[in-house]
Amino acid sequence: MSYVGRFAPSPSGPLHLGSLVAALASWLDARAHGGRWLLRIEDVDTPRTVPGAAGIIMDQLRALQLHWDGDILWQSQRGPAYQRAFDALAARGLVYGCGCTRREIADSSLRGAAPGADGERPYPGTCRHGLPPGRQARAWRLRVPAGMETFTDRWLGPQQQDVAQAVGDFALRRADGLWAYQLAVVVDDAEQGVTDIVRGADLLSSTARQRVLARLLGFPAPRVMHVPLITDPATGLKLSKQNSAPPLDTTQPLAMLAQAWQALEFPPCPADTPAAFLTQATARWATRFGP
Repeated sequence: MSYVGRFAPSPSGPLHLGSLVAALASWLDARAHGGRWLLRIEDVDTPRTVPGAAGIIMDQLRALQLHWDGDILWQSQRGPAYQRAFDALAARGLVYGCGCTRREIADSSLRGAAPGADGERPYPGTCRHGLPPGRQARAWRLRVPAGMETFTDRWLGPQQQDVAQAVGDFALRRADGLWAYQLAVVVDDAEQGVTDIVRGADLLSSTARQRVLARLLGFPAPRVMHVPLITDPATGLKLSKQNSAPPLDTTQPLAMLAQAWQALEFPPCPADTPAAFLTQATARWATRFGP
């Protein structure tokens, strides 16, 4: 199968150094494999979408010469595809309505299983066997099958998670009526023919549940690579839009690329233009992670 990679930012603000690390790694992996690199705008969470942010992100990628292939996919236009996947799962009895509020879920979880490595607590299954009397469904959840999900991460090595125990029945459609990220990303990756996902290590905990969901929908699971996160030296928190990370300075594209490259644990590339840098970096990436 021909390599297809993707970069899928949420348009909640401009790209920062942390998001560039993921974008650069994804772009290099696609180019090192002679594959395609797609751009997907993950605007399914409309309340977090900032007007104009998607255009800024595209301009930033162009300034860094990280050019994508083909048309851009917008999650906000994909509702019918998500509905079809949801209906297919529901027809098999794999979806149920949940009437719990966030507070109730948090309180139940605190009394239940210990949190996972990332602090996430599993949904306790309150509504799995039916809604309590007088309750109506607020969200819709997947009946997660029991069993260990195992996979190999191309950066981090062998991984495993019992999704039913560590996560529980996760949401496919949220209480506000929006499609959940986990469903959207699995459906989109399958439709776009994505073979390889390269993204930040903060999304490692989503991988096992996405693999479970893909299998239930009859989709192949892409290979994955989770690259290091950039943290703020002052706070120790990961660089993110929520933590007010400064946007990329695209007036200095070579410096931005060099910073992201070194964050990926490679020695410096001696280059005087972004194009020369990317040519060298692609060759070096191929030596370590190529076919």
